[in-house]
Amino acid sequence: QVRLEESGGGLVQAGGSLRLSCAASRLTGRLYTMAWFRQAPGKEREFVGGISPGGDSTYYADFVKGRFTISRDNAKSTLYLQINSLKPEDTAVYYCSGRQRIEISSTIDDYEYWGQGTQVTVSS
Repeated sequence: QVRLEESGGGLVQAGGSLRLSCAASRLTGRLYTMAWFRQAPGKEREFVGGISPGGDSTYYADFVKGRFTISRDNAKSTLYLQINSLKPEDTAVYYCSGRQRIEISSTIDDYEYWGQGTQVTVSS
């Protein structure tokens, strides 16, 4: 069974940076499109960005505006999310997800596999 486990979250001041990681077990990295979603308190889960199986293509939500970068290391079966210039409104639980399709999707229901999430809290 595929397992995804996020790490790297924490408390950071506004303007700071974080790098989140998602380790995938029993996952053939090249066959899965991976993505990050986030869910802020009282809000619905939203798409942050995704990356193709080979890592050569990425797609981001509009609000990212160059502050977020998704990458992957298939040899390590690990997905990353680099977040710079953090803002208080980035406070959320961040989830990694995977789907066994080539296309990057921004739709939650298109993803088959999910991690438990990692909390990111940005103080002003």
